Amino acid sequence: MIKFQSLIKKFEKHGEKTGWSYIEIPSDIACKLNPGMRKSFRVKGKLDHCPVQGLSLLPMGDGHFILSINATLRKKTGKKAGQILDVQLQLDTLPYTLDTELLEALEMEPLALAYFQSLTKSHQNYFSKWIDAAKTKETKYKRIEATFQAMLGKQNYAQMIRSLKNERN
Repeated sequence: MIKFQSLIKKFEKHGEKTGWSYIEIPSDIACKLNPGMRKSFRVKGKLDHCPVQGLSLLPMGDGHFILSINATLRKKTGKKAGQILDVQLQLDTLPYTLDTELLEALEMEPLALAYFQSLTKSHQNYFSKWIDAAKTKETKYKRIEATFQAMLGKQNYAQMIRSLKNERN
């Protein structure tokens, strides 16, 4: 387990990451976690006193990575951009499994399933983790439906999220 402190930052304008809160994982720490890895990989540990698992470190170039700090994690830690987090991380070797209800829904429509399967594993995981993060069954089913429609419309995760935001406005 690697321990360090990190400042929570927020992207102003940065493509699909615009508005994200995150911490930076310097290359020397990333190398200790998963030597030689240049692609995203999963970690587990603690952010302050909150246990976390199955989080992905995203490569930012030159061996540096970021860890996205979503609203749920910010609420659990009580921290926001500009504040320091105590971080404890180690490599998470448990494989992530896609949401079974999502897969069942996609299997009902070959075109939706085919598009989903054409996405990289990490992009499939974006959709599934978004569904898994739903706090109620109602929200989960709305997210499955949104993902299903996105697959039919051949949208990636970022396109779907932007489309959903536009519908609300």
